[in-house]
Amino acid sequence: MFCIKCGAVMNDEAEFCAKCGYAAGDDEVTRVASHGMLSNKPADKPSFFASGHPDEVHIFSIRPTALFINIGYVLAILGGIALVVLLSLLSGAAGIAVPWWISVLLGLAPLLIPAYHHLMRNMILYTLTDSKIEIDKGFISRTTRNIPLGKVQDVTVSAGIIQRLLGFGDLVIENAGETTGSIVLKNISSPRHYADLLLKQLRRVHHLDM
Repeated sequence: MFCIKCGAVMNDEAEFCAKCGYAAGDDEVTRVASHGMLSNKPADKPSFFASGHPDEVHIFSIRPTALFINIGYVLAILGGIALVVLLSLLSGAAGIAVPWWISVLLGLAPLLIPAYHHLMRNMILYTLTDSKIEIDKGFISRTTRNIPLGKVQDVTVSAGIIQRLLGFGDLVIENAGETTGSIVLKNISSPRHYADLLLKQLRRVHHLDM
């Protein structure tokens, strides 16, 4: 069989690749993955590899929770309706005819606030592969920050009372390469689930480094 990581030939009974130290998986999965790595046809690439990185396994990609944004849209719609009704009452009491387009603009104006935060949320993407954490920021001009898993020392979940009640929190990553010592992935839904996935990859990387 072949190594899923580097494509080297492995003994069928080997648990780790002699070339790169990667843990051997199921024989069939290993052969399919190796075929996708060595093939020149894009269609042969396995779907579980990260896009643009054929030698990395994609674990997950997440963005900050959209819960507050959705609540903001609901409040903005209610606020817009209230403003239009108030304008109608004031204009009727003053005997002034207000053009319809002013009422429309006034009703839509509150939606700009959640729309702005929605756009800002979509500019952030957190991705975990089997070798690193990627933090992508930006919309037109995009910046990608890579944190090797070998530099990560610990992962903890931080959540206040409201965060715990609503099912989200922050992932605090202790990074040996940072002067501040930590990186925070803010407002992640189901943070314990993603923390467990990250810790599982950390154990694998540290096991291979031993």
